Amino acid sequence: MREFAYLRPTDPAEAVALLAASPGARYLAGGTNLVDLMKLGVERPRLLVDLGRLGLDGMAQTPEGGLRIGAGVRGTDLAAHPAVRAGYPALCQALLSGASGQLRNVATTGGNLLQRTRCLYFQDVTKPCNKRIPGSGCPAIEGVHRDLAVLGASEHCVATHPSDLAVALSALDASLELLGPDGPRALHVADLYRLPGDRPDLEHRLLPGELIAAVSLPPPAPQSRSGYRKARERASFAFALASAAAVLTVRDGRVAGIALALGGLAPKPWRAWTAEELLLGGPAEEAAFRRALKAELAAARPLRDNAYKVALAENLAVRLLARLARLSGPSGSSGLPGPAHAELGPESGPDDDRPRPEHRDPAGDADG
Repeated sequence: MREFAYLRPTDPAEAVALLAASPGARYLAGGTNLVDLMKLGVERPRLLVDLGRLGLDGMAQTPEGGLRIGAGVRGTDLAAHPAVRAGYPALCQALLSGASGQLRNVATTGGNLLQRTRCLYFQDVTKPCNKRIPGSGCPAIEGVHRDLAVLGASEHCVATHPSDLAVALSALDASLELLGPDGPRALHVADLYRLPGDRPDLEHRLLPGELIAAVSLPPPAPQSRSGYRKARERASFAFALASAAAVLTVRDGRVAGIALALGGLAPKPWRAWTAEELLLGGPAEEAAFRRALKAELAAARPLRDNAYKVALAENLAVRLLARLARLSGPSGSSGLPGPAHAELGPESGPDDDRPRPEHRDPAGDADG
């Protein structure tokens, strides 16, 4: 039995102060990931600060017409919300494909974004792992790595980020409202995560004690479509071997707006900046989509047993973009199903008012 303290603050500022003052403390939201890691011995917090009483479970339209989602909103409530189903189908689809109903009833929006890798070596405390113990090694590189990274990895870590929600939010240009000891600040979801470099233990850019308070989505724009596709080992709920989330705007047969993120391929959601730049302004046709994806995935460095992921991701993304382009054409611009069917029918999302390439990680993000 490993002893730990447990506190339930009722004010976000109090929660932040508790964590900042307690080395080895962890925030507890739904617990669907953290509690499992505690049982495995991967996480050994001295203090759990429960976020359930902070009032972070509301959703509201923003003055600009977007959507503000409290970090404590459960996956089930988020996926079922009419504004999500009607305006952000990629988000709805990612949530529904990401976990069973039982888990969605418990898992929170903020916790989903901060869940940790499912790499077998990370979860097995009898094995070395640079993410758990820096400098101990990465046996996955020569070991079992069929479902691990082909992009953004390093000689120190080849783990992938498991969140479907994070991939969709990256493509939707979501931003985070953060609360910390030094006050509030904002951060784009695409900028939250670090690449491993030589410090795989540094997974994100949250400051010590900082708390995700909410996620903000920009308003969906007319003539845009969004969607999410995922490939997994089995048809029931499983983590992505590869996935793609996209927002596409087509006008007069050309790409007027494009945002694309890939999942299951890297230590973080992979924003496909190269593909976006190649596609913007060009023809909205499958051949162009395929050329752009090949250019994006040219940076892939597969290991012995996971080269299949490159072709899998290319085909997933091309098919998704082709479908969104068809829905944006004359036959897809009328008779759209209502919000109740948005996750299966034509999809919409924000326009090209997105973070430009300066938001991408610099090449060789050595500090993570």
